[in-house]
Amino acid sequence: MSLKDKRIVIGISGGIAAYKAVELVRLLISGGAKVRVCMTKNGTKFVTPLTFEAITGEKVIWDMFSQEGPEMLHISWARYGDLIAIAPATANIISKLAHGIADDFLTTMILAAGCPILICPSMNSKMYQNPVISQNIELLRNRGIRVMEPSEGELACGEIGPGRLPDPEDILYEIRYLLSSKDLEGRRIVVTAGPTWEAIDPVRFITNRSSGKMGYALAKEAYLRGAEVALISGPSNERPPRGVEFVEINSAREMKDAVIDRAEGADAIIKAAAVSDYRPRYMAKSKIKKGLESLTIELVKNPDILSELGKKRSKRRCVLVGFAAETEDVIQNAKKKLKEKNLDFIVANDVSRKDSGFQTDTNLVKIIHRDGRVQGLPLLKKEVVANIILDHVVSLLDQKR
Repeated sequence: MSLKDKRIVIGISGGIAAYKAVELVRLLISGGAKVRVCMTKNGTKFVTPLTFEAITGEKVIWDMFSQEGPEMLHISWARYGDLIAIAPATANIISKLAHGIADDFLTTMILAAGCPILICPSMNSKMYQNPVISQNIELLRNRGIRVMEPSEGELACGEIGPGRLPDPEDILYEIRYLLSSKDLEGRRIVVTAGPTWEAIDPVRFITNRSSGKMGYALAKEAYLRGAEVALISGPSNERPPRGVEFVEINSAREMKDAVIDRAEGADAIIKAAAVSDYRPRYMAKSKIKKGLESLTIELVKNPDILSELGKKRSKRRCVLVGFAAETEDVIQNAKKKLKEKNLDFIVANDVSRKDSGFQTDTNLVKIIHRDGRVQGLPLLKKEVVANIILDHVVSLLDQKR
């Protein structure tokens, strides 16, 4: 889901984590959003309004009575935003909002707002765990205001525990969730990602160059669009998306078990993982020592998970999507796989390119449908490709109703 032209107001209250809001605003603007910033007077003690004015190109309001004038900006700003997020939200601002106290620009604007509101707490652990704050957060949630869980770790005061402002990337993710259309709400989506490791001995294995980026992007975007998502992943350096069921596996056989366990009741299964076709017949119990001039390892076929899913589809068929990572005859090989595996559509890409496929943030793919249609896409970020794939999934799910 793109933030392009979304109008977002960021409120900043008086906590040390206010400096992180600079990065949050930068991320929002780089994502195409239009951002305005308002601050409490205490917030201006940590980061100057000039900093945010330089980043946004917009006036920053921190003093309701000396800055508002006759325009009643606390009303016009409340109407301006598609979303308002307070980051950091201190114990003080949370308590005032919970009880309807409006004694500055930020709190008055919140009372006048009709758009989604996101609260990102940041405070000392003892303060966050105080029953008063817990009750006030619950009051806000009961009114439909989204309150994030703070991160845990070392705080500015030196203590360790919950209370850190969530990372700007996580706040951005939450904002995208609140602003996304929920066309996959009520749907269960299973996504596979990454490579598999097929063990030779306790320290060596056979694998491939897949990073998991495409599968993780699919899982993230499906969650943002309202789906209940299970992400089954081989070893990857990618960070599991918030809000999804994350299942970590190593081998193809482990992936098969995890997928089959979750296939029942799934509305769509998207097999983006690069599963090893073969594995060593035997795994050495101890590390194979160097000595022989040559070493022969016998390989046997791994289970064909996609083929098994295609054969087992019932009358209430879930949407089944495959990927074809090819280095030659891309369309021909992908069409063959589409038919043999009984897929709804397949996503084919030439992984010999440096800007597409494994370990890149972009992909150049062709979507091939059961009726033979081939939809070629330009080089795009994997998040954009993921949403195009999910658009096709939504269309097929709507046809099955």
